[in-house]
Amino acid sequence: MVTEEEVLKALEECYDPEIPVNIVDLGLVYGVEVSGDKVLVKMTLTDPGCPMHSTISDDAKNAVERIEGVEKAEVEIVWEPLWTPERMSPEAKRKLGMS
Repeated sequence: MVTEEEVLKALEECYDPEIPVNIVDLGLVYGVEVSGDKVLVKMTLTDPGCPMHSTISDDAKNAVERIEGVEKAEVEIVWEPLWTPERMSPEAKRKLGMS
């Protein structure tokens, strides 16, 4: 069975094209639900008006569906709680010069 850790590792391959940090370290992934061979990823974006909305969510879906044992992945974009830079990992903050 696929684990949440495997899903998060796959999502580390996905980037916001405008920020050189993966979506996990940016704090955009709010939750992962694995149910057999189906995976639901709940995530947000840095800004509700993000023009890369479709690209980022499609990349996340495709990354998860490449995991062996995943038949179908769904990405749900949520806006609550709103994303803030405090959600970023210490590594992401260092990379962006925020530490």
